This record gives sequence, structure tokens and C-alpha cells, in this order.
Amino acid sequence: MGFKAFIKTQKAKAKLRRAFKSAGLINKYKNGEKEVMVYPTIHDVAFDDKKKSTRYVFTLINGMDPKEVEKKDYVFMQHFGKHIEIDGDYKKFDLTVYEHGLQKELTYKYQDKENEKNNDISTAIKGFKMPIVCGKDRNGNWIVYDAVTEPNALISGEPGSGKSTQLRSILTTLIKYKSPEQLHFYLGDLKMSEFHLFNGVQHVKGVAIFPNELERMLTHVYNEMLKRSKLLNAMGVMHVDSLPSDKKVPYILLAIDEIVMVMDNKDIKKMLVQIGSLGRALGIYCLLSLQRPSHDILDTKVRSLLTVRMGFRTPDISNSKIIGTPGSEKISRETPGRFFLKRDSLEEIQAPYLTDKEAEKLLKPYKSKEWKNAFTGFSEPSNDVVEELTEENIFNGVLNHVNSKR
Repeated sequence: MGFKAFIKTQKAKAKLRRAFKSAGLINKYKNGEKEVMVYPTIHDVAFDDKKKSTRYVFTLINGMDPKEVEKKDYVFMQHFGKHIEIDGDYKKFDLTVYEHGLQKELTYKYQDKENEKNNDISTAIKGFKMPIVCGKDRNGNWIVYDAVTEPNALISGEPGSGKSTQLRSILTTLIKYKSPEQLHFYLGDLKMSEFHLFNGVQHVKGVAIFPNELERMLTHVYNEMLKRSKLLNAMGVMHVDSLPSDKKVPYILLAIDEIVMVMDNKDIKKMLVQIGSLGRALGIYCLLSLQRPSHDILDTKVRSLLTVRMGFRTPDISNSKIIGTPGSEKISRETPGRFFLKRDSLEEIQAPYLTDKEAEKLLKPYKSKEWKNAFTGFSEPSNDVVEELTEENIFNGVLNHVNSKR
């Protein structure tokens, strides 16, 4: 470390110690007439010029309550500015200070014509098989992940927080990116308010608005999953992407809004868990959303399947912890579209804003007058037989097929 870098690091550490003192995160003891102050240990200070951020790593003194760090986040903001993130556990913490904050507003923009200079969604999703566009980070970079490798997501947030427009923009992007032969949608609109825009879109095979319709829809998707597992076994491959061209099947996205309304139905919950746990290799992915989570609705089994979490503004810390996005309870009402994205780590993101009117315009070329909703008008639950499916059913036959060729 050069002299200038050393001085810069020492100044940064001194600033953090002043924050510790203001927050009361110190221990004091007398050494004769002198009062000695013991601060949490600062292990590292890393400056990232590209991200325009400074990251501090520190550990608390034994006996200090880690909750005090969370309670005193306002003190760190007073010293470092409001663009900070604090992440940690019972003792070790990371404090990241950013030079700039997130954009307050981000308009949805998708250019159909290719232009390398464009910094819009169409440019950001190039090369992805099944891109899920989250939004932009603090550095103005688009954050996109591939549902093929991260298949199941949960979106949660209060009314007005941006949850609905996030669903709208994710689905619209996929419709523009994939053809109706490459991707099928099965939508559950249990509040009867979110997915009406997608009626008539050729990718959409049905929109269920009542629990009995949703049960029939899930039975159909489940049986499709069973067909695909048999196809993988017959072809001796481990993923639908490896099927020969004449056997290719479309990806399926199962998106259900306000899932809380049907989670007391044991049959629906069982099928959802099966689809979520086994769908990845079969090209079937889940996108679930709700306003207010609870341990009863999102039990351990369900949460373990929803590896991607988008936590928009939540009522309190207890809700944000259930989602797995601590900090989402602190999101201001003045910043709709702001959320915390939980994947391998937790990151604050600004979601793109797509209005109903703009979505209608974007979706119009993909609509067909011949479109029919396959899952409306059913007053009775489905009588289709649902065969039990396990991971062993899917892959053992494939392994036997491979071994027989050796």
C-alpha cells in the first residue's frame, strides 16, 4: 500500500470510528486518570472506483447487541450520507457507502431495432435464454437474471409499492423477447386486476381468476411436466434444452398474483411445490406474488423453492424478514419501484415503470382475435388424474439410458 492510499484508509477508519462513537457502539474503561475507548474492530476498507463506493468490514466487541447496528443506521447516514447499505449477522458487518443513490424513476424502454448504443432493456437481455429484468442498480447497470438457472421467484410488496408494474414489465419483456412457439404463459389473476392486459396475447394459454380455474390450470401444467419427464427419459437427456430440434418444447412461465388466496387449498399447494421443485429441468418456471407474507402462507418448504426474492415496500420488519429482504420495510413511499433483490446477496434496485397504456401499445402486435382463454368458465374442480412425480422419475431413466450406451 502506497503512502497516499495508507492516509486515505486511515482517514476512512477515523470517520467510521466517529460514527461508532455517535451511535454508542463503544466500550469505555478507566486506565488511571485516563479514559480509554474501545471501538469495534475495522478489518478492511476497500475503495471501488468503478462502483464509486467504499466498503468497510468490522466486527463488534463481544457483548454488544447486533440489533443496535440496525437501530442506529440513521447515525451512519448522518456521517456518510443516506446512500448506504449495512449487512451482517451477530458480530461481523459490512457497511457500503455509495457516492450516488439509485434513480428515483426509471421508465420502461424496449427498442425493437438493434442499436448497440442503446442502454435499454432490449440491449441488457441479449444472450439470455429466459431473461427476468429486475431494474437498475446504483451504478446505472441493468440487473437481469436467467430463469433457466434461477427458476422460481417471489415478488412481495404493499399496494402502490411497484409490485404490479414489476410483474407487468417482466411479462411484457418476455413476450417481446420470445415467440409464442418458444414460450407459453399460464397466469393466475386471483385479484382480477393484474393480468387482464395479457388477454389475447398469443403466448398466453390461459388466465385463471377463480381458485377452481387455477386448480384446473395447475393440473394441466403438472401433467405437462409429467409428459416432459417421460420425454427426457426417452431421449436420454437431463434438460429440455438438450432435446433434439424435432422434439423441442416451449418454456412455460407460471405466474400467479396474490398466491395467498389459494394456499389453504392443499391440492393447489401440493402441485405448486411439485412444479417449483421439479420444473427447472423441464423448462417450467414460477413467478409468484403477494402483498403481505406470513409464515403460514410461506412455510419453509415453499420459501426454499423461491430462491429469488423481490421485496418492495413492506409494512414492517417481520414481513421483510419472511420474504428474505431485510430493509424493505424502510423503503419510502416517495420512491415507488424501489425494492431489495435477494439472490446470492442482497441488493437495492430501482424497477422500471411501465404504465397500463404503454403496455397495451407494446402488447398489441402480439394479440390474436382467435385467442381463447382455456381455463375460464369452469364451475367444478378438474377431474384430471394427477400422477405423482418425483426427481427419481425424471432422472433415473435418463441415467439408465446413458449407462446402457457405455
